[in-house]
Amino acid sequence: MSRPITLFTGQWADLSCEEMCQKASDFGYRGLELACWGDHFEVDKALADPGYAAAKRDLLDRYDLECHAISAHLVGQAVCDPVDERHQAILPDYIWGNGDPAGVNERAIEEMKNTARIAQQFGVSVVNGFTGSSIWHLLYSFPPVTESMIEAGFSQFADRWNPILDVFAECGVRFALEVHPTEIAFDIHTAQRALEAIGHRPEFGFNFDPSHLHWQGVDPVEFIRAFPDRIYHVHIKDAIITLNGRTGILASHLNFGDVRRGWDFRSPGRGGVNFEEIIRALNEVGYGGPLSVEWEDSGMDRDQGAREAAEFVARLDFQPSGVQFDAAFADD
Repeated sequence: MSRPITLFTGQWADLSCEEMCQKASDFGYRGLELACWGDHFEVDKALADPGYAAAKRDLLDRYDLECHAISAHLVGQAVCDPVDERHQAILPDYIWGNGDPAGVNERAIEEMKNTARIAQQFGVSVVNGFTGSSIWHLLYSFPPVTESMIEAGFSQFADRWNPILDVFAECGVRFALEVHPTEIAFDIHTAQRALEAIGHRPEFGFNFDPSHLHWQGVDPVEFIRAFPDRIYHVHIKDAIITLNGRTGILASHLNFGDVRRGWDFRSPGRGGVNFEEIIRALNEVGYGGPLSVEWEDSGMDRDQGAREAAEFVARLDFQPSGVQFDAAFADD
């Protein structure tokens, strides 16, 4: 299977969409996973202008690039989060409004519904993103956290996301949560609980990103095996754990790129993620969608890293065998 190798544009939103097309084509990518921020894919403009989606496709076509998914991580974060001043930096002005938390939540919900509608118009079947979480801050159970508090968080998630997913169902589009700290699902057990909260409805699955599992100590391959029919999209992203007796896995309130952290993101192939076993596991479950490089490495030039990552994934990917290697010796 020849899975398309794409580049997620979220970390490149300081550049125009056309600049990203130029770079991705030059780097050797087959397509882009367009972020719904910067000018890469703007939901409000797509709603207002019937020609927006077609014009975006024309731009991609000029550079011989595909697009299989758009990504709405930032607005999705505001659906379930208790909103505070941090969110203003990541949200469009028309979602932030006056910053009233309940209003931000409501506008984010409507934006996610519209994102499904525009994805259908644009011709993509997957929207990647975040859900936010009202209970992430309860991760460490002190002061004591009751089970009813956790249950309330998953119930709130279901209450807010089921109406969004109804629109996804109407549009024939699936939402792929990037399982990630600060989201309602951040590991295998919470992913299972999130599915249970929404009744395992098919519109909801996962954008598999091994980096966020790796640094937590969760085997990414086990995640694939736990949810073989829910892997709707795949990020190729690496991370490294650097525990040396002074560093901690919670990263000590130190920002990415600080050498004192206990873990950090790395360019694909330069961290600790075992991508060989991930490709084998994806082959086992029959995943044939994009392998989308989400490039993050604070210690490396991003153009060099993205070009190298395209080459790395091209070498990494392979088709499963249709026969046993020793089939020639089998009895007739």
